Amino acid sequence: MKLLSFSAALLAGSIVNAKSVYRPNDVSIQDESLAVPGDNPLVHCANPKDDLLDIKTVDLNPNPPTAGTTLKVTAKGYLSEDVEEGAKVHLQVKYGLITIIKQDADLCEQVKNVDLECPVKKGTTELSKDIELPSQIPPGKYTVLADVVTKDGKKITCLSATVQFSRGGSGVVTGSWLKDL
Repeated sequence: MKLLSFSAALLAGSIVNAKSVYRPNDVSIQDESLAVPGDNPLVHCANPKDDLLDIKTVDLNPNPPTAGTTLKVTAKGYLSEDVEEGAKVHLQVKYGLITIIKQDADLCEQVKNVDLECPVKKGTTELSKDIELPSQIPPGKYTVLADVVTKDGKKITCLSATVQFSRGGSGVVTGSWLKDL
C-alpha cells in the first residue's frame, strides 16, 4: 500500500510541520469506529467501508510528535484497485482557526516523497518513513485533512488529525481526538 504510506506520511508530516487541517464534516472522534488502528491521532473523515484503501495500521513514533525529533511513520494497508496518474490529494491545514494551506496536489507527484510511484498497484503494502520535525514549532492546535481520490473521483481515503503543541514543541493529541489529520 504505497498509497497508504503516502497518506500517512503526508498527514503526519503536515501535522508535524505545524499545519492544521479542517475535516469536511467536522466529525467528532466520539465515533471510535472512525479511528485509524495503531498508535496515532488519525481518524477517517467518514465511514471508510467504501474507500479503496483499507488501512490496517498506522504507527507514529513518538506519538504524540515532538518538535526537533525524527518522527517515524509506519503503515500497513490494502489497496483494492490500482491508482493511476490523475489521482488527487485535497489538503487543508489549519493553525487554530486559521487555514494556512488549502490546495489540491497530484497524488503521483506526492508519492515520490515516500519512495513510491504511479501506478500504485492493487494489493497489500507496508510503509516506513522518517520525517525530521523542525525544532521551532509554534505552540498551538494544528489540524490536518487529506482527502485522496482517483482520477475518476473514487474515494481512496480521507484522514484527519489534530495535534496540540505546547511551548517547547511537544505535541499532545487533543482530548477531542478530532483526528483531523
